[in-house]
Amino acid sequence: MRETTVERTTMERTAFIAATGTALPGEPIGNTELGAALGVSDEWIDVFVGTRTRYFGRDLVTGEIRDTLADLCAEAGAEALERSGLETGDIEFLVLATATPDRLLPTTAAQVADRLGLDHLPVYQLQAGCSGALQAVELGQKLLAAGAGAGLVVGGDVTHRHLDLHGRVARLPTRELVNYVLFGDGAGAAVLTAEPAGDAVAVRGLVHRMAGLGREPGQLIDWYGITDRDTPRPLLAEDYKAIEEHVPGMAVELLWDVLGEAGWRPEDVDHLLPPQLSRRMTERIAERLSLPDAHEVSCVTDTGNTGNALPFLQIDLLLQKMARGERAVVLAVESSKWIKTGLGLEKV
Repeated sequence: MRETTVERTTMERTAFIAATGTALPGEPIGNTELGAALGVSDEWIDVFVGTRTRYFGRDLVTGEIRDTLADLCAEAGAEALERSGLETGDIEFLVLATATPDRLLPTTAAQVADRLGLDHLPVYQLQAGCSGALQAVELGQKLLAAGAGAGLVVGGDVTHRHLDLHGRVARLPTRELVNYVLFGDGAGAAVLTAEPAGDAVAVRGLVHRMAGLGREPGQLIDWYGITDRDTPRPLLAEDYKAIEEHVPGMAVELLWDVLGEAGWRPEDVDHLLPPQLSRRMTERIAERLSLPDAHEVSCVTDTGNTGNALPFLQIDLLLQKMARGERAVVLAVESSKWIKTGLGLEKV
């Protein structure tokens, strides 16, 4: 077993994950059911993205909204709090990351805090794609270093609100059609503490860098107001070829950045949590990362791409098997403006 060190000076103070929670709406939707709703073959879905199931907060047939983002984030946050053994009075901040808020105001973060019974504390909402989950951890770490004792970080997305299931979906360009088969809805959360508690997993070597200077975005999520509600701009679009070309290499760069920040060697890594775009892309990325001795922790095949929920869903799976002294690397690459976030985790 490796020797671990938890003593820190004030400047070196880290964050610890005490517990996690997750929320996925309804029953899993398989490719046959999704393909029938969209007018595409389930074979096409499997070949193109490789995802088997995903979850939606919206009924595919009736269009009824069963779960909002606030519903899912509150459920995940409540589960993380319960598992941590902390009370709501122990939580000194809440940070929520999403690309798909329920409304612009009030923020989903404030709505979630209200549902959890949290009051008189700082509440932050980060507007970001999948990298936002680890940005939330970064902000939480800084708040703990500034003197907070414990906080709640949450990530979630509900992509169904951007998908028109009643249009001629099968005739859409591939860059738009892919969004109907790539994504799902969900939320995840983690309780962060300044001292080891609960699962006692220390955050090490956190990296957050935008690498998109002068580059075209790889993903767009739009919104419309009164003056442009009739615009022909798509609500959601992906340059999937650009993502295939650039994300694997960015993931390799990010891995080495995290290892350098944490002071680890590749052979020190016991678990790898790679970026989760689709099953096909995740397989490609994991192969490029070349950590053959590390156990891969992935979930996108069964959950779909749930955006900001994904890193928390992976960490939740990790904590179920992580032994004392083991180390893990968590990587997220966001194609919107090419953002890399990653961190190391060590069970102390």
